[in-house]
Amino acid sequence: MQKKIDYHELAGNIRTWATELGFQQAGITSTDLSEDESYLLNWLDKGWHGEMAYMERHGTVRSRPPELVPGTCRIISLRMDYDPPDSTHPKIALKNPEIGFVSRYALGRDYHKVMRSKLQKLATRIESVTGQFGYRAFVDSAPVLEKALARNAGLGWIGKHSNLINPQAGSWFFLGELYTDLPLPMDNKFDKEHCGSCDACITVCPTQAIIGPYQVDARRCISYLTIELRGSIPLELRPLMGNRIYGCDDCQLVCPWNRFAQNTLEQDFRARHGLDAPMLIDLFRWTESEFLERTAGSAIRRIGYECWLRNIAVALGNAPKTPDVLSALQSRMDYPSELVREHVQWALDQFKKNNR
Repeated sequence: MQKKIDYHELAGNIRTWATELGFQQAGITSTDLSEDESYLLNWLDKGWHGEMAYMERHGTVRSRPPELVPGTCRIISLRMDYDPPDSTHPKIALKNPEIGFVSRYALGRDYHKVMRSKLQKLATRIESVTGQFGYRAFVDSAPVLEKALARNAGLGWIGKHSNLINPQAGSWFFLGELYTDLPLPMDNKFDKEHCGSCDACITVCPTQAIIGPYQVDARRCISYLTIELRGSIPLELRPLMGNRIYGCDDCQLVCPWNRFAQNTLEQDFRARHGLDAPMLIDLFRWTESEFLERTAGSAIRRIGYECWLRNIAVALGNAPKTPDVLSALQSRMDYPSELVREHVQWALDQFKKNNR
């Protein structure tokens, strides 16, 4: 005999259980992303995804959830704060060119692992009420239009920088989803944006990657350049990157809505290994084994040691031209990787320009 389920009660319970697991908010939406599909396809047609070939390869699967997970009829969207307490303020780190800036989301344990574990616990809790049901959990790990889904689930609006903004929590949070086959009641879409005439995020972008409201050319974005790009960083963009060695938070730092942001309560998201304000020279001296050890369980591990050195070499080229910086760069002149050598040479060339 099939169990009778009160889906309205279940939806309320899901929000309660999500909060108990450490999420700050949960919402429920349908699979309809038809309005966002044309935006996605237009973005891909313009080539703004750069070398992220998987974006194009997945095509409309991203905007049609049932094609990704057959049987899906509702999506539970959740958010979790990540801004770590007791860490150097990002503006302080950015102002010191001898420090390497790491995006705040990557200072602690890999969010994919933390949130996926919590999503599984949520699914197990739901299953205790419904019995076995169809679901899949996603945390930035599959072709999912997570921000559009979160907006549709009432978690916030998509700002001019393309990040989701919540009026009570700003934008310093991760998103995760549970695709389900449960006919849960849906939340109201957050259908009004509150950016108004503000264009602070557009103006502040170091590389002018936000080419207009809600339009981001990833090929110019420092997060793309330091994390997704595996080849040579374009010469004209290197001086604009400053000391940003993994990601970029500038558009969030200037967003007035982030005055409402809260520090994370999740211990796993606290800064590790002093990465909230590390000296560039010290990072450049890490051996590959030290890199692997100190980025174990971190999102940073994904870029690999070669790109890590590439990024730091660019930052050292933008750093004060001191004997210690020069010595650090010269120590990597004969590094086996051609990619690293190229960026080290560029950094050394900045010393020559400085002495003309």
